[in-house]
Amino acid sequence: MPGLKKLIPFLALSTLAFGACDIGKLTVNTTSKVLDRGKYATKQEPDYDLAAAAIPASLKTVEAFHMVDPSNHRLTNILAEGFCQYTSGFIEDDWEVAVLANDFEAAEHLSDRASKGFMRCMGYSLHILGKKWQKSILGSVEDVEKRAKKTGFGNRDALLWAGVGLAGTINHNKDNPAMVAQVTKARIMVERVIVLDDKNKQKDKAKAGFAHIVRGMLHMALPAALGGDPEAGKAEFDRAIEITENKFLLAKVLLARKYAVAIQDKELFRKTLIEVLQTDPAIWPAQRLANETAHRRAKRYLKHEKEYF
Repeated sequence: MPGLKKLIPFLALSTLAFGACDIGKLTVNTTSKVLDRGKYATKQEPDYDLAAAAIPASLKTVEAFHMVDPSNHRLTNILAEGFCQYTSGFIEDDWEVAVLANDFEAAEHLSDRASKGFMRCMGYSLHILGKKWQKSILGSVEDVEKRAKKTGFGNRDALLWAGVGLAGTINHNKDNPAMVAQVTKARIMVERVIVLDDKNKQKDKAKAGFAHIVRGMLHMALPAALGGDPEAGKAEFDRAIEITENKFLLAKVLLARKYAVAIQDKELFRKTLIEVLQTDPAIWPAQRLANETAHRRAKRYLKHEKEYF
């Protein structure tokens, strides 16, 4: 059978090629594309409690895939963003509740969890950014500044989440002078993200706005006596509100909680939070969960107004 004889070498080569492939990595690669497209379902979730219960299991599932193929940057990006978002949106929310309730034991435990969550976010981000960044982040401010200037738009998201992870870790370790000294590094990273967004005309309004929110938070991270700048923070929150067309309610909540409290402007505090509660969270369906979180916090802050002023 001449035809079969010609086919045998082809079958042999095909078998060798198939055997050389890592089936696990092939599966992960396909799955990562689905997970990347499906992550927006969480951002659109209207039920805060459902999201709080579902996200940890989802992150662990993605981590399992990541163990099979650590080189898959889609998965690493999901983990970097996921741990920063989950930590700031849920663990820190519980931490705030414990602090306001004077439950010191719970607050300490949740603060420790938040630190670990932010560090995981930063770790995954630095995994994407590469070994040079991993070395620079441990070096001087000048090292970070030089490395940031060399970082392009392709690593924009990883750079942002690395900055958020570092800033969040600092926030929960303010009793550690060595950690507080790292604030400038986080600011440099986030400022580079904003430069990249402006240069490349960032079309994603949520991404662009969030970068300004983070920059605003960094300006408010320390008291004015230690280098904090409330007015610069307000300017960033205002810019985020402008970019997101007044639809990203967390920006307004943070303006009230961070800026209005810092300058002791009770009228601005109350007015801004009431405006948030009068705005339907569905005003921006793609950011529904963030807006639900904003409503949740606005109610809490108004309830505890006397403790802030």
